[in-house]
Amino acid sequence: QMQLVESGGGLVQAGGSLRLSCAGSGGIFSINRWSWYRQAPGKQRELVATLTAGDDTNYADSVKGRFAISRDNAANAQSLYMNNLKPEDTAVYYCSANVIKSGSLKIYDLWGQGTRVTVSS
Repeated sequence: QMQLVESGGGLVQAGGSLRLSCAGSGGIFSINRWSWYRQAPGKQRELVATLTAGDDTNYADSVKGRFAISRDNAANAQSLYMNNLKPEDTAVYYCSANVIKSGSLKIYDLWGQGTRVTVSS
């Protein structure tokens, strides 16, 4: 069964850095697009960053210049490097991937379980 597993959340002071990681497993043939979303308390889930197979990246205005998304194709994994963190970055962060399944070659959208990031002021 295909799945995404996240790691790397935690508590950090404002101005600090964190790295979130996400690894895919379970019969993934290839990944068309990696994404990170976040959901703060009382708010809707929002797109933070995307990275396509063609290396196109897109960032929310609120994180441009502070966050960077990257991937490891061999490991079917991605990371989100978060620098100069602010209290408003506090949220549960979700990894997502648009993948092609081995064998059937069907396309699926997968989600991780979420990892909490708390930035203290």
